[in-house]
Amino acid sequence: MIRVLIADDQPLVRTGLAALLRAEPDVDVVGVARDGDEAAAMAHELVPDVACLDIRMPGRNGIEVARELCSPHADPQVPVLVLTTFDLDDYVFGALEAGASGFLLKDSEPDDIVHAIRQVAAGQGTIDQTLTRRILREFVHRRRLQPVAGRRAEDLLTPREHEILLLLAQGMSNYDIADALVVETSTVKSHLARMLPKLGVSSRLQAVVWAYQNHIVAVP
Repeated sequence: MIRVLIADDQPLVRTGLAALLRAEPDVDVVGVARDGDEAAAMAHELVPDVACLDIRMPGRNGIEVARELCSPHADPQVPVLVLTTFDLDDYVFGALEAGASGFLLKDSEPDDIVHAIRQVAAGQGTIDQTLTRRILREFVHRRRLQPVAGRRAEDLLTPREHEILLLLAQGMSNYDIADALVVETSTVKSHLARMLPKLGVSSRLQAVVWAYQNHIVAVP
């Protein structure tokens, strides 16, 4: 069962999203917050598998809460999916910099939102498909987002970790990577746990962005 926390300052959005998720047999909505401060407090208390955060909320905004929940030093760490009505690049960049595992527009299809929650809960990253190419291109050119400036994957990673990074950039899941490399899924997870700190990132999605930034793979 995927335990989800919802945070949004609009009652209609909170109610609608909760109803959508509660209709899914594998999702349990464990909490609903009205603002960023309440979301952070509930996340620490309930430790959900995914926190769905709006960006614009009273008190702390979604990016500030994501930064707290996704920090490598957070205890516990909570994966974040940012849901917003705005597709402004600064919001997307801010969410990814904060360590969010995904960014989705609220007008996405209901099935896409549910799928994104499952992806984030499974340790995958997701960005709204209408934003992906533009966002990746912009990340490549924004030096301020360079997590490990001037360093290449070959200098930082073992050959196996480098292999996994390339497969991540192709959008592969842990299961797919394990299948491709003929290893156990747990082995892939162990490599990822060691690889992310080396790159200075806190999520799979940020690792993919890092690969594009450092020209390890080309922007599609």
